[in-house]
Amino acid sequence: MSVETEGGGEGQLGAAPAFADRLSVRLFTVTVLAVMIAEIMIFVPSVAAFRREWLEAKLEAVSVATLAASFGEGGSLPTPAQEAELLHALGARLVAIREAGTTRLLARQPDLGPVDRKVDLESETTFESVAESFGVLLSDGTGLTRLVGPVGDGQIRAEIVLDTDTLRRATLIYSRNVFALSLAIASFTGLLVFGAISWFLLRPVGSMTRAMVRFGARPEDASRIIVPGRRQDELGLAQRELARMQETLSRTLREQRHLADLGLAVSKINHDLRNILASAQLISDRLSDLPDAQVQRFAPVLIRSLDRALGYTQSVLDYGRATEKRPTLRRVALRRLVDEVFETQPAAPGRVDLVNAVPADMEIDVDPEQFFRVLANLVRNAVQALDGETDQSVIRRVRIDAEERAGGEAVIGVEDTGPGVSATARENLFRAFRGSTRSGGTGLGLAIAREIIEAHGGAIRLVERREPGARFEIVLAPRDPGSA
Repeated sequence: MSVETEGGGEGQLGAAPAFADRLSVRLFTVTVLAVMIAEIMIFVPSVAAFRREWLEAKLEAVSVATLAASFGEGGSLPTPAQEAELLHALGARLVAIREAGTTRLLARQPDLGPVDRKVDLESETTFESVAESFGVLLSDGTGLTRLVGPVGDGQIRAEIVLDTDTLRRATLIYSRNVFALSLAIASFTGLLVFGAISWFLLRPVGSMTRAMVRFGARPEDASRIIVPGRRQDELGLAQRELARMQETLSRTLREQRHLADLGLAVSKINHDLRNILASAQLISDRLSDLPDAQVQRFAPVLIRSLDRALGYTQSVLDYGRATEKRPTLRRVALRRLVDEVFETQPAAPGRVDLVNAVPADMEIDVDPEQFFRVLANLVRNAVQALDGETDQSVIRRVRIDAEERAGGEAVIGVEDTGPGVSATARENLFRAFRGSTRSGGTGLGLAIAREIIEAHGGAIRLVERREPGARFEIVLAPRDPGSA
């Protein structure tokens, strides 16, 4: 299967695995081996049972031969020809019976040699039966075996001497048949398991793999997200979770691409804006030399604002690179800093009331420029939320207060009488481009504020309350007594 690469070309799904490395082949092999192992465990006692039944059949044949000899002509002993015929029919070298303490020989070959194995079925245990069975199978079949055991109601015991090779050949034939049957059962079971696993497992897994490879070629393309089926099992859950993960990843990549494009645009604007601000700063310096009282009053504020603007353009991309400068802590008069923040707000006088409720003696340890940015962003958001109000009866007020709690912890509050923060904005508050508190906003102000406050070792939060409007609180840790 070929897929489009990120550059627009076609890429390959990957070389197919070798036949022996395929998952389906491995499953089939494991299944066959498992069945064969089970058959071997069954074969061990079954071959011992077969040997015992075969030997018992020989003894039963001796009992039948004994009855035939008893009902012969006058109960006389069999002739040499009859003995030879009996031994040939039983495949034996010697046949005898024991009854009432006496032994009666029915047939015997003249060249009968020494016996190598002795088997007493009446006293033989299961373990001995298994050991003898495999002993016969692994032997070369030479030698003779003497078999003794009860027949009928047990009052008569039969004895038979036979070639070990005869028992070995019968056991080998039985083992061959059992092996062939086991192999057939194992193969059939393996094919059934292979078919079931291929249909219910490998097929959907293969489909998921192809979907992941296709999505991986262009993850920002939402049309390549896997469409989960209706299965309710683990694979169905995996498909749904994969679809959810791909949706999240695709959305994140689109946002990152948007941020990258935005960063490029900002860098271009930043380059030209710095030149414009430098020119404005030069003109402001000249204006400060004019003797007009109004100019002398507002020129310093304008110059400080331009200085800060130039500093911001120098580090405007720091947020995107997550390289916000480490704060340089100074002892700051908070009320004076709030006054400077209020002086730089673009709201028309009289439209929004700016209330500085910070105690005159309140001092905190912060980086003055960075903390100015935090307060300016919060106040600007509040002013913009109130500036759209047209009803003259509505109170439009932004208030900053502060207190030092027990233990030296400083709490600075910025609150307004605006419409408050929407539920959508609360979900992504303090997240760039997603946590804006007003329509059309970027959310960068709150994101930058949180980053700066966290760099100071503090925290910023939206206070939940019943009153209208919004209140943000900044909590700064107590000053280290050992710090300068």
